[in-house]
Amino acid sequence: MLRQAQHERELGVGGGWDQEVAGMTPEAAFIAALRGLASHPAARGLVDDCAVLEVGGETLILTHDMMVEGVHWLAGQDPADVAWKLLATNLSDLAAKGAEPIGVLLGYSLAEDNTRFAEGLGEALAHFAVPLLGGDTVSNPGAQTLGLTALGRATCRPVPSRSGARPGDSVWITGPVGAAMLGFEALSAGNTSTDTSVYRRPVPRLAEGRALAPLVTAMMDVSDGLLLDASRMAAASGATVSLDPALIPFPAGLPPQRARDAMAWGDDYELLFTLPPDASPPCPAHRIGSVLPAGPAALLLGGAPLSGQLGYEHG
Repeated sequence: MLRQAQHERELGVGGGWDQEVAGMTPEAAFIAALRGLASHPAARGLVDDCAVLEVGGETLILTHDMMVEGVHWLAGQDPADVAWKLLATNLSDLAAKGAEPIGVLLGYSLAEDNTRFAEGLGEALAHFAVPLLGGDTVSNPGAQTLGLTALGRATCRPVPSRSGARPGDSVWITGPVGAAMLGFEALSAGNTSTDTSVYRRPVPRLAEGRALAPLVTAMMDVSDGLLLDASRMAAASGATVSLDPALIPFPAGLPPQRARDAMAWGDDYELLFTLPPDASPPCPAHRIGSVLPAGPAALLLGGAPLSGQLGYEHG
């Protein structure tokens, strides 16, 4: 089932390792079980998008994301776009750590024709100047499943995390939310008059992440919906995040009544970050709220707690 349909019945998150919640989905319950195994400091308690591994005098950033046909991309979609998105989503996790990419490892289940995927991957690797270092291929009879591990090098220490937001900080985002949702809907409908590139070929904010990393108190990418990702950041930080809906940027042409959908849809891969009250970002960004002391709700929108769907979660 595609992400848009999933939204009709799910509350949660997507890739990455997320905080425990009441009424756990199978994904959240499995992750909670894995926390007992992930005792190494590099794992960050499985509450962040990346592992941060100290090796000698170097700090390595490691992340792994998977994609499944019919869940993360449309059946019949150009495999070259799928390859681009697989790379870009992993690089977005590195961007949220201010990391410089070192290389990637590919896990690939073979399709009837693999030529377009290879072409698209080559194009994306060249565009982002990232080498392919290896990986593995398999054959399976079901939906095609892809995985990619990205390795990066920290450009500053401490490496940003989700958990550093403090009361008094300001909340920022590097760009609009909702363009991927509109692109997905246009692609599904065969509408060629709407730009679908944000959904098909997202661009990770690598340069922005490196510029922001020395200044932020917390940072993560928006992959599974602004509302859900902001609530994750709040929970990890032991604080409440208050968002002002009037300040949240949306793409041109988004109907006002779709704003709530856009904030929950995800796949935008902008950077969500917090700054000390006297700091300004060194790159284009929109101030969208503030961090408050922890209250009954981790997230407020327009001063009110939210009910219903916040974003995307498997299972």
